[in-house]
Amino acid sequence: MEVLAAGFASGRVIDLVVGLTLLEAVGLFVFRRVTGRGPRVSVVGLNLASGLCLMVAVRAALTGAWFGVVAVWMLAALVLHLADLRRVWRE
Repeated sequence: MEVLAAGFASGRVIDLVVGLTLLEAVGLFVFRRVTGRGPRVSVVGLNLASGLCLMVAVRAALTGAWFGVVAVWMLAALVLHLADLRRVWRE
């Protein structure tokens, strides 16, 4: 349990999740490029970017960053999320 608590306190857990999310994005891009199947980058890109911004905000909060840093990342997530919603509603 202490290892897990230390992983959260240091932000390493979030680093792992961010890394896996980036790996997912690359995998989806490569799969689409090679097979021509799967979601387009334009379909999942804004969603993934919004989620990544939220994860960075959580990491900043967990590691004791100044609240302004957390707020900027959360604002970036909101802007990307709204852009994604706009794209979905137009389709």
